Amino acid sequence: MNLAVDHPWVLLALLMALFPLWNNGVSQSDYPSIDILPQDALSTGISVLIKLLAVAAMTSLILALAGLNRGEQYRERIGYGAHIVLLLDRSKSMDYTYAGKAPDGREESKASAAKRLLSEFIKRRQQDRIGVAGYSTSALFMMPLTENKQAVLAAVSATDLSALAYTNISKGLAMGLSYFQQQREQTGSRIILLVSDGAAVIDPDSEANIRRWVKQLNIRLYWIFMRSENSPGLYEKPEDSRDDNAGAMPERYLHLFFSSLGIPYKAYQAENLDAVQQAINDINKLENRPLHYVEKIPKQDLSTQCYLLATVFIALLWGFKLIEARP
Repeated sequence: MNLAVDHPWVLLALLMALFPLWNNGVSQSDYPSIDILPQDALSTGISVLIKLLAVAAMTSLILALAGLNRGEQYRERIGYGAHIVLLLDRSKSMDYTYAGKAPDGREESKASAAKRLLSEFIKRRQQDRIGVAGYSTSALFMMPLTENKQAVLAAVSATDLSALAYTNISKGLAMGLSYFQQQREQTGSRIILLVSDGAAVIDPDSEANIRRWVKQLNIRLYWIFMRSENSPGLYEKPEDSRDDNAGAMPERYLHLFFSSLGIPYKAYQAENLDAVQQAINDINKLENRPLHYVEKIPKQDLSTQCYLLATVFIALLWGFKLIEARP
């Protein structure tokens, strides 16, 4: 049961709970000789019951005052799914539509669309452990890997708030990978699902670290690239070879970098919301493998239940007192 108390010293009062065993609490009547009273099994049983109820009432109250609780526990879970980190672009451009304009009510922003579609994805993935991270100027920690879908949905719901201007993909990827560096479970797929509408140059030191970490952690990478109108794609080559560099075409070179990591990787160039939905549906079908993990059950306070039990026992004692026969 893993029971514990917050105030152990209060348990010394449990000795007081034994007092009713020497006094049943009913009125005493004097008789010339006890021998003239016949044996009454029912009265004897009620007397014992009253004593036990009194002991139980006092014990419940003392345990409640001591702060009885069920400590943190771990439960083994087996199912089908994956460990998924949603890595979301929080740069300013995500606040605009695919046409590169501020939302006017007729068309939603890319951030709002991503929030809505990812929320539907999370609801379908009942046995996954999902974490949420973001990045703009710096990395943003939102929600650790958890099986609590309501908490994950709340974290995703906050991603369409006003964003910042810059995109630091290096710090974002490092944040996403850090979720798995702290994870003990090795079963099931480990996935980073990157959702962004652009990219940035990754410095050589960060590239080396990312290459090492993705291999060590056995990562699978998916990138949903929400391509805005007239922006360079992942597969286009510039007409002028002088423009064929990471500074001029960061999305193309980020895709080439991901492709060179030697890990399972797939990119989805989504030029509209239907394409984003198709990409999410595809990922939902691909990642459904046996999953074994340990679920952490938080500490549970039991003092309220103890107070309720004490109330029930005291009510029963009061009932016996009301029906007590008086000479």
